[in-house]
Amino acid sequence: MTRAVASAALLLLPLLYVLHCSNNVDAAQGQTSQPNIVILLADDLGWSDVGWRNPFMPTPTLDKMAREGMILNQSYVQQTCSPSRAALMSGRYPHHLGLQYNTIKSGWNIHLADDQPILPEALKKLGYATHMVGKWHLGFCNWRYTPTYRGFQSFYGYYNAAEDYYTHIENNGYDFRDNDQVDKSAVGLYSTNLFNDRAIRIINDHNTSQPLFLYLAYQAVHGPLQAPQEYIDRHCKHIPDNNRKIKCGMIAALDESVKNVTHALKQRGLMDNTFILFSSDNGGPVHEYASNYPLRGSKITLWEGGTRAAAFAYAPSFLQKTNSSYEELIHITDWYPTLVEAAGGGSSVANIDGVSQWKNLLSGGPGPRQEFIYNMDEVRNDSAIRRGRYKLIQGYARNPNGWFVPPELEKALNETTVDIHGEKNSPPYSLYDLETDPEERHNIIDSHQTVFHNLKARLDSYRPSLVPTKHYDYIRASKPDNFNGNWSPGWC
Repeated sequence: MTRAVASAALLLLPLLYVLHCSNNVDAAQGQTSQPNIVILLADDLGWSDVGWRNPFMPTPTLDKMAREGMILNQSYVQQTCSPSRAALMSGRYPHHLGLQYNTIKSGWNIHLADDQPILPEALKKLGYATHMVGKWHLGFCNWRYTPTYRGFQSFYGYYNAAEDYYTHIENNGYDFRDNDQVDKSAVGLYSTNLFNDRAIRIINDHNTSQPLFLYLAYQAVHGPLQAPQEYIDRHCKHIPDNNRKIKCGMIAALDESVKNVTHALKQRGLMDNTFILFSSDNGGPVHEYASNYPLRGSKITLWEGGTRAAAFAYAPSFLQKTNSSYEELIHITDWYPTLVEAAGGGSSVANIDGVSQWKNLLSGGPGPRQEFIYNMDEVRNDSAIRRGRYKLIQGYARNPNGWFVPPELEKALNETTVDIHGEKNSPPYSLYDLETDPEERHNIIDSHQTVFHNLKARLDSYRPSLVPTKHYDYIRASKPDNFNGNWSPGWC
């Protein structure tokens, strides 16, 4: 099999259904007519870390849901965790929040802006029960920046970025909460299983006369590489690389949790009136054995491998037609207005960058988004824009910037990784036609000067609205030693 043929095969999506529904569908007796909304956010899951793109990956539940739902083939997120989560919750680009430069580290005194309502606050106002399970990663130096003060009625999880899956320790501090209280009962238990059990409990305890919003932000499959041995032994013996094998086990545990959570929805009779979004928060980190192949690059980069998400929408009772997928541009900022409209709140939300795609998802028709900003970082002096089929990168899109073949596919594809390092030879601008070259192998700027100048003008038009990167400091008062060994709010 040639590289071109293999790459095309991996990019080819299965034929899918089109969603067809209304936010006033006939509800089961005793249930609300507003749709329940469930967001399943995987952490650091790569483009090719799912079975519908890589047959070596053990994700039968996700594969079935993707094929019975709608794969979002051009669903874009930010290149790292905090910016993506900020965009999802606020509907605003990170460069309009001052969060474009980096993720929020433990002990940093920055947070998601609280100058206007975020998604759970908007849905709560529309009558929803709002619950969050998992990873917050949007700042916690003051209680008012934490989930239960930002619209969630309950929170079960952790505030920081990356911690041990069993001890729940990050940077010498324990970080696991049940609402506002430190929860030491989690010690020794794998976070995917903990989040699975709490999500099921929320579903089982839910009053079905009220619509449900559940935001399940998994730790999986972010580093460190940790998986219960049973998942590795049962699902991943075929993976030749030991580290990739552990990643495979983490993915298998994630898939099983999604199976359990969706089963709970069915058991409660909620699934027929539930809209599920599944997505990764950014591309997979290839240095931590994720795979975005055949897309270029990795998490932290502006390449497609860092910014195009493995994602689908699933709403089984709303399906009308097979043999279709959603090929329109959709950006993570769009989910705020999309879900607000689904909930009956209208199609327009003030002062955000997202646009509602609700009606277009239902009809499968042309989408409302023609362009978006990948990121605009004045500290690193890099940015990128997509308009139609073309992508313009200003500055350096960052390393790793090659094409990374996962070990389980090397033999099947007869191809090995092509890595490119160094910023030294990066041109000031690069232009790609993503319709004909989704792998970003050919910079066409010299032959498409008119396209380049038009896109540069569009990119420059966004610069005046940029909010400077928030100044951050590590605050010594945040040290877990000051809070009985726990990461805790109360120091800014």
